[in-house]
Amino acid sequence: MELTFVGSVIEWRGPPPYYFVPVPDEQSEDIREVAAMVTYGWGVIPVEARIGAATFQTSLFPRDGGYLLPLKDAVRRPQGISTGDDVAVEITIRF
Repeated sequence: MELTFVGSVIEWRGPPPYYFVPVPDEQSEDIREVAAMVTYGWGVIPVEARIGAATFQTSLFPRDGGYLLPLKDAVRRPQGISTGDDVAVEITIRF
């Protein structure tokens, strides 16, 4: 399953801060349809993601009925992405 969306980067404070892109409701609904088949525990969903020139593997975190895409510093920093930036995201759910 491949999904594309634009989302605004949020910061989850804590030691250290973490950065995420919330998956919009429409795409979260699509993910929920296959979640039971692909999760490997705790509701996390393995994905390959692409933002700009960076392609990376990670897992979506379930949160408040939707999902959060974690942004690794190795992806975020070279592209100058910070809190509040809108980013175009492509994700492929790994089955």
